[in-house]
Amino acid sequence: MTEACIVGWAHSQFGKLEDPDVESLIGKVAGAAIADAGIDPTEIDAVFVSLFNNGFSNQDFPSSLVMQLLPELRFKPATRYENACASGSAAVYGARDYLAAGRGRFALVVGAEKMTATPGARVGDILLNAAYRKEEGDIPAGFAGVFGQIASQYFQRYGDQSDALAAIAAKNHKNGVDNPYAQMRKDLGFDFCRNVSEKNPYVAAPLKRTDCSLVSDGAAAMILTNEDTARSMNKAIRFRAAVHVNDFLPISKRDITAFEGAAKAWHMALEQAGMKLEDLSFVESHDCFTIAELLEYEAMGLTPAGQGARAVLEGWTAKDGKLPVNPSGGLKSKGHPIGATGVSMHAITAMQLAGEAGAMQLPKAERAGVFNMGGAAVANYVSILEPLR
Repeated sequence: MTEACIVGWAHSQFGKLEDPDVESLIGKVAGAAIADAGIDPTEIDAVFVSLFNNGFSNQDFPSSLVMQLLPELRFKPATRYENACASGSAAVYGARDYLAAGRGRFALVVGAEKMTATPGARVGDILLNAAYRKEEGDIPAGFAGVFGQIASQYFQRYGDQSDALAAIAAKNHKNGVDNPYAQMRKDLGFDFCRNVSEKNPYVAAPLKRTDCSLVSDGAAAMILTNEDTARSMNKAIRFRAAVHVNDFLPISKRDITAFEGAAKAWHMALEQAGMKLEDLSFVESHDCFTIAELLEYEAMGLTPAGQGARAVLEGWTAKDGKLPVNPSGGLKSKGHPIGATGVSMHAITAMQLAGEAGAMQLPKAERAGVFNMGGAAVANYVSILEPLR
């Protein structure tokens, strides 16, 4: 069986956009990704749409919205995927499975979300749908409160890690300056991220505003095909490995200071790829909150448990470090339109590996890891990507 390859992509700006709805956002990227792949819309065999929604929009059932812009896709199968903040990766993996089954040759994956039109308090409540409401529904500050509790427990076990969290935020904001799609292209610096201030208050102690990803609108799209077809195309980024692992939803059933599902997914993906972590040139990782990126260092095996701070404080994860993490600026700088995030992470990684990342481009981009998660390390997706040729 040949592996799936990414052969085209498109990415909107992330942020508070004038687009009125998800339909408009999908329209920005779907046709552009098809054009980037150098194929005709009629060659698309199936559509895979990622949307979290859960109340952000009255218009649910988005799978056929792409046909508003591309009527050539009428009568093609189209399916909506939702797996919390990992909805985008769920759609990508659905497209991979479709191609692996030999059901078609080209698959269009689109991820989108319109969040900023929703009042702030309502946003927090909607995001709690990605937690276990029976136990976590009344946590103050919504989903930020869930990760605030995770950070508090980690601090109690391993000591105050505020310096490390500030360093992660500062690193990602510095990287985001070079990302033309990023919602916040401003180097905030360590001191601003480290200190509580009127502009950087606590959101869910010990997490401050700079520890939390942004409420965003945006969309991203990709074209996937089989490896045999990809060999004749202008560019092709192959999945060397792709692993999906789910864990318990309630944080009470897990040691939440250890992202065990994420660790298992990383271990399985590296084993599937026949690689070690040090073989990767960089990683795009799911930094919905800075404490998440810290725990992901440990989950991927970059440091032992309790020592994730070393990775950022000693510069390992900087752009010029031994394993750059989030050279795009991550969710922290780029923004986090839920349904678009997983597709965006794969698309931006493909840009790097194809040498098309512009100012974001790393001098060495040979193999990469993508970690996208839904909930607090509940739905865990790890992809290992490399150029086909």
